Amino acid sequence: MTRVDFYVNVPDRAAFACTIAGKAVAAGNRALVLTADANETVRVDRMMWCQPALAFVPHVRAHHRLAPETPVIVDHVTDPLPVDELLVNLTDEVPGPFARFARLIEIVSTDESDRQRARLRWRHYSERGYPLQSHDMAVHAAATPRARRAASRPVDDPSR
Repeated sequence: MTRVDFYVNVPDRAAFACTIAGKAVAAGNRALVLTADANETVRVDRMMWCQPALAFVPHVRAHHRLAPETPVIVDHVTDPLPVDELLVNLTDEVPGPFARFARLIEIVSTDESDRQRARLRWRHYSERGYPLQSHDMAVHAAATPRARRAASRPVDDPSR
């Protein structure tokens, strides 16, 4: 069953997605960063060249000939899906193919309308019995390591 993690209070969703993708690559995992549309795909693609700082996250689009062997796919299309380990969702909807992934990461900004849409996705996953965890990045940014561990515990709503 897919593990679902919500990262809330994120100042820049696209930059955070790049950081997550970089961590996935460093851990030897593959990821799909699912964007909302072609413009966001181009934006995230460009960011991956310099995010995280001083690093390059190897990535291509889903239809690229090297997609089956490239660690990160950045695209707004979900067919084909050459990866099934990690899905980073930058859309406002529940991604159709999320259940085939081992892990789904939902990134929620500080914008209230974004938080409202995230609550609907949280409810969708919760009603279907998926294991959920919320990580408050505002707490993580300011807290000690012990406080960070306490903040990363299962909760009932990503809006804490």
